[in-house]
Amino acid sequence: MEITQLILDDHAEQRRLFAMLDTIDRNDTDALGAIWRRLRALLDTHAEAEERFFYPDLLKIGDGAADADSAADETQDAIKDHNEIRDTGAAVDEEEIGTDAWFEALDACNKANGDHMAEEERQGLADFRRHADLRRSHDLAVRFAAFEAEHLTGVAPVNKSPRVYIAENS
Repeated sequence: MEITQLILDDHAEQRRLFAMLDTIDRNDTDALGAIWRRLRALLDTHAEAEERFFYPDLLKIGDGAADADSAADETQDAIKDHNEIRDTGAAVDEEEIGTDAWFEALDACNKANGDHMAEEERQGLADFRRHADLRRSHDLAVRFAAFEAEHLTGVAPVNKSPRVYIAENS
C-alpha cells in the first residue's frame, strides 16, 4: 500500500462520481442527492486525510516538483484549494437538487476539484514519490486509509488558513 496511489484512487472515484451526476435525469432528485452526498463526504474526508497525513510529511521531505518552487508552495496551494472545494461543496448544498442553480454550483465544485487534482498530481504527489521511502509511504497509507474508513459518511468541513497550516506543520 502506498499513499500517493491511495490519493490517486480517491481522485479517480471523485471523477467517476462527478461523471455519474452528469448522466442522471435531473428529475431523479433522490439519485442525484444520494450520489452528491456520497461525493461530498468523499471530498471532505479526502481533504482532511491529506491535511492530517500527507501534507505534513511532504513539508518535511519535499522540495517542489514541476511548476512548484517548494513543498511549502505545493502545500499552500493545496490547502487553499481544499478550502475552495469545501466552499463550492457548501454552495451545492444550498441549492435545490436538480435545478439549474444546483448544476451550476456542482459544476463550480467539479472545476475547483479538477483544478486541484491536476495540480496535486503534477506537483505534490510527484514530489513525495521522489523523496519518500517505501516504509514512510506505506505507514502514511495505512493511517490515511484507516481515517477514511472511520469517516465513511464524512467529516465536518473546516477551512484552514494556509499560512497557519504551514507554520504548524513545518
